[in-house]
Amino acid sequence: QVQLVESGGGLVQAGGSLRPSCAASGRTFSRCMMGWPRQAPGKEREFVARIGWSGGSTDYTDSVKGRFTISRDNAKNTVYLQMNSLKPEDTAVYYCNVRDSDPISTYYGVNYWGKGTLVTVSS
Repeated sequence: QVQLVESGGGLVQAGGSLRPSCAASGRTFSRCMMGWPRQAPGKEREFVARIGWSGGSTDYTDSVKGRFTISRDNAKNTVYLQMNSLKPEDTAVYYCNVRDSDPISTYYGVNYWGKGTLVTVSS
């Protein structure tokens, strides 16, 4: 059974840093896109960052560019989100999302979700 377990959220002052991680288990994830959407209180879930199979392809929403860095360790089936210069508007539940992006995989297009980790940035 596939499981995604996030950790590393918490409370931090504005300008501080956090590094949430997501450990995946239950299958091989080396050919899956991994990402971090977030959902702030009273708002819809939004895209934050994603990373391709090899880690060479990354994409960020404009509001976090230059502050957040997504990375992955395929040997550990883990994805990280280094968050620097945090702002109060970054306060949200950060979810781990893994999507099978291998066209020849039986599970092509399947999405997996973690339960989320709360990040709170105080002003």
